[in-house]
Amino acid sequence: MKFIKGVDLSTLKEVETCGGRFFDEGNEQDVIDILKKYDINSVRLRLWNLPFTKEGIPYGAGCNDLSTTVELAKRCLSRDMGFLLDFHYSDFWADPGKQNIPKQWQGLDEGQLEKAVYQYTLDIMKTLKQVNAYPTMVQIGNEITNGLLWPYGKVPNYDTIAKFVNAGIRAVRSMDKEIPIMIHLDNGGNNALYREWFDNFMLRGEDFQIIGLSFYPFWHGTLDDLSNNMKDIAKRYGKELVIAEVSMGYTMEDYADYEKLQPSERKGMATKPELLKNLDYSMTQKGQADFMQDIMNRLREVPDGLGRGFYYWEPAWIPVPGSGWATNEALQYTGEAGLLGNEWANQALFDYNGNALPSLRVICDWQE
Repeated sequence: MKFIKGVDLSTLKEVETCGGRFFDEGNEQDVIDILKKYDINSVRLRLWNLPFTKEGIPYGAGCNDLSTTVELAKRCLSRDMGFLLDFHYSDFWADPGKQNIPKQWQGLDEGQLEKAVYQYTLDIMKTLKQVNAYPTMVQIGNEITNGLLWPYGKVPNYDTIAKFVNAGIRAVRSMDKEIPIMIHLDNGGNNALYREWFDNFMLRGEDFQIIGLSFYPFWHGTLDDLSNNMKDIAKRYGKELVIAEVSMGYTMEDYADYEKLQPSERKGMATKPELLKNLDYSMTQKGQADFMQDIMNRLREVPDGLGRGFYYWEPAWIPVPGSGWATNEALQYTGEAGLLGNEWANQALFDYNGNALPSLRVICDWQE
């Protein structure tokens, strides 16, 4: 497998619809063309089951239903880029803090959910094949550190977790015997977590090819922690490793003026000074570039060539009014607090006005 220099562009259609524009050296271009120029060779796209209210009002954050995924996938595949399909098996964000059963599956028991995962996965794969938007890699679940489809598939119920994940794997394999399959956890610096999770899954699980890790330096330890974990699990499990989500800030400048939201409506976690106390890098353009250089170097150090690349998370999520973490309708659905803004703009690979940042040149110039 070619070393992956990837990006997650799941919010892109929404950003563009809301007026986002992108530039390289002063020239406006399609952002995918800019990324391709800088040697980005794969794109990760999340898929939510039905990210709308029953009345059809979108939940926001990219509104990543099947039609949006198809549109973005075709744009990337037409440029000879890879496409990692990220099944969330939820109507909205799925991560270690929430793994909500989709609306259409609520009321199903464990066995029925297993069948639903299989059939849904198979139907999506068939549709993508029919419309020429077929992935080059598939991720079964998103950051399933604490399981998926709660409360049934919640840690420590590894039997049920494996049952659900296996259903997704079997569905993919019924369509395609060769496509690489990823299982993805967060907290990439936590070796004990990865050992416990994958030791349990290996006893119960179908075969897969790639362990995906999330690594955000604000929350997931140091680069040494990440490196030590990757080296250990590469030897322990013999799987290829991909950092499925990674990012680093380039500024501490606030972006409220761009979002046109009140402070009470915004998420701004990445601009909080208390999150920077353990960082080894400055929140500057140079700090971001140095961080990405080191991420790639650490992947190169994984034994047996098993460090196979990364996906930078949402490098094009620049602050434009209307593109945020959630709509009010989504917040009502999830029961979360009313925070609507884009907390990620200061971690993009483009500045607030859409200009390409130096980190892209560092990524381009790095050689495996």
